[in-house]
Amino acid sequence: MADGDDDAPLMNEEEERENEGENSSGDEEEEGGGGGGIPFLGRLRLEFRGRVNRDKKKKRPTKITYDPSLPTAHSYLGSDLEEYSGRTVLDDESYITLPLLQLPGVVLIPGQTLPLHLFNQRIISMMKHVIQNNRTFGLVHDSRRRLTDEMTTVTIGTTAEIYSAKDEEDSGIETMRVKATGRQRFRIVDTWRQADGILMGKVMVLPEIEVTDALVGARLASHNRLKLVPVSLMASPGAGGDSVLRQRRKRKLSAANLTWWPPWVYEMYDCDALIFHIKSELRSWYEDSLTLEKVPANPVDFSYWVASNIPLDDNQRLGLLEINSAVQRLRRILDLLKKCTILVCKGCGQHIANKSDVFCMSLDGPMANYVNPGGYVHETLTLYRAQNLNLIGRPSTENSWFPGYAWTILQCRHCTSHMGWKFTATKRKMKPEKFWGLTRSALMSGMQGDIPGADGEPSPMI
Repeated sequence: MADGDDDAPLMNEEEERENEGENSSGDEEEEGGGGGGIPFLGRLRLEFRGRVNRDKKKKRPTKITYDPSLPTAHSYLGSDLEEYSGRTVLDDESYITLPLLQLPGVVLIPGQTLPLHLFNQRIISMMKHVIQNNRTFGLVHDSRRRLTDEMTTVTIGTTAEIYSAKDEEDSGIETMRVKATGRQRFRIVDTWRQADGILMGKVMVLPEIEVTDALVGARLASHNRLKLVPVSLMASPGAGGDSVLRQRRKRKLSAANLTWWPPWVYEMYDCDALIFHIKSELRSWYEDSLTLEKVPANPVDFSYWVASNIPLDDNQRLGLLEINSAVQRLRRILDLLKKCTILVCKGCGQHIANKSDVFCMSLDGPMANYVNPGGYVHETLTLYRAQNLNLIGRPSTENSWFPGYAWTILQCRHCTSHMGWKFTATKRKMKPEKFWGLTRSALMSGMQGDIPGADGEPSPMI
């Protein structure tokens, strides 16, 4: 980023003229438009409502020259972190004692990467102790946005295993940078504070219950080969379409004709069929920006991957973590996907984007955890189009989560809540030239017919 002086400026002159020209008319229109009144400082903010209308006419970026592995590496944390190898696997239904870390706005899903930038000396001491042992701690969502001596109201959490870390002193203050990965779910049994202030918890590791084939007793053993469907067909719902499902009903579910229930009842609890339907729904989100054949094939891993890449609120994610069966988790995810059509501001219900605006800029998927220099973790969803947002300040490349892009703060045009950042390419040949990264904690999913107006806010996805 530092060697891009000869490339395009962070914001070209034409874009600045658009901002300035649209801002003068847009503020007057917003102030008299029944938006509840905007303070003087709010009218000074750069708006891009006029640009949004033009962005809507643009097609999804088909040519992406950006390396999606760069955000996954979290290079903004530095390249001097010490790497650790190996993995700790805890026995299902075992009771263990773990140090607990509470973070606001973060519900860690197994398989997700968790970057941390720590300044609290007590937590840094805890992390050093964790690294000397099995490198595993428990992450719990802090719904009250503060650490307390009392037991948290959230009893579900996820173990996080540290795979790289670096502690250092900055102006006499010790700091620590950490990268960890979500591993296993647990339920909190009891919590207490140690003499040094570290929060400890006795937890039970939650198992992954495998549901047996409901037709195993009705199908002849010699017919087991008929239940197999080529994986290539199941991985490409757009290619086979309904013919794949008809093939499944005929081959795998034929034994249902010997029971009291029709084949479609058993299909509702079949992992392969559920994965097929979920992938079909995801194609309306990501379209061609993500190859669904590369996502996890295992039902458990696939359910966690989808749960970590769709903008659910904290309660919905915690609800998914409580489910011990991949089949039931997939059924719940499919139900949530069918109900979500738009993304709105959680603060005021203003329409921000459609689900078709989501695309991938990272190997992790369209949504991942990133940490800012202040230590706050944001789960950020990438979109190629957004609306009803204000630009605050000038673009900056400092600590950019997407190397090669400059970020500009975004606020909701109606309630001025922080929504995320606009990322602008610093080099002319980089594609896409711009995209939006919206923080999950500021978004709420809703239905298209519930866009807010004079009658109130949209109904959330439930």
